Amino acid sequence: MSALAAPPYDSVLLIGFGGPTNMREVRPFLANVLRGRPVPPERVETVVHHYELIGGRSPFNKLTFRQARALAAQLRADGKPLPVFVGLRCWRPYLHETLERMVAKGRQRAVGLIMAPHQSEASSGRYEREVTTARERVGAGAPLVDYVADWHAHPLFIEAVSDHVRAAMERVPAERRQATTLVFSAHSIPTAMAAASPYVEQITNSARLVAARLAHAHWSIAYQSRSGSPREPWLGPDITEVIPQLAADGCRALVVVPIGFVCDHVEVLYDLDIEARQIAEQAGIYFARAATVSDHPGFIRALADMVRQRIAAPAAVGA
Repeated sequence: MSALAAPPYDSVLLIGFGGPTNMREVRPFLANVLRGRPVPPERVETVVHHYELIGGRSPFNKLTFRQARALAAQLRADGKPLPVFVGLRCWRPYLHETLERMVAKGRQRAVGLIMAPHQSEASSGRYEREVTTARERVGAGAPLVDYVADWHAHPLFIEAVSDHVRAAMERVPAERRQATTLVFSAHSIPTAMAAASPYVEQITNSARLVAARLAHAHWSIAYQSRSGSPREPWLGPDITEVIPQLAADGCRALVVVPIGFVCDHVEVLYDLDIEARQIAEQAGIYFARAATVSDHPGFIRALADMVRQRIAAPAAVGA
């Protein structure tokens, strides 16, 4: 379809990973995530236990729908009313289910927002392919999906992260606050994948911008939630290695900033709030975790701004 024939944008599609909403869904969800990967059963059971420890569910879906409602309200307030749909890769509503619902409502062209701030094969390319596959499954009437531009350095995203870091810093005992170290955390990926993408550069830039906004000199970057073969190199250092090293260097207070995640799920609620916190406390470091941006008003305004920019400069051809 040519740019001249393309219909105007009539909707927004938030694209996310998804998560189980109760313990009955955990194993089927993990089967979706791990399909085609030779993961030992004991590793699967370990992750199942992680879900048990965080309450038997992931808040990811609930929070993503909250983001969608907030974005729709912001677009209405801005005079650009568009319905906002949610489609997920690994759980309901699956992308093809959402696209079918959009067809039923007469939607023809959507602004696509992949809910990950830093680009790699795992965090953006895979999602775009999933959307393409879902559109093929739906058929000829499936809505076109055009994606927003890179947003890892969007000022309103940086503002939202910074606000949550300030709030976390307020929880640090006053006598430790000035020397607190910020550790910006993002999901690890294979080093070969990272080398073929701007992932590390974008994470570093996001972290640098937040630290500069806060005028905070003590900061570093760590990775977390590695899930691949131990024989394959992945990005490091891992946060579980960084914390003991900080303790050895004399660090007494730590604020972890989940810069790579836009809402809570098991990687935040277990890997950081339970595992990393326990390591810090055993090392004598005060631990605080900054909230994810979730539905922070600044982040919602950032999403709305990205939608407006895409509408103002439509792609030549839908995805």
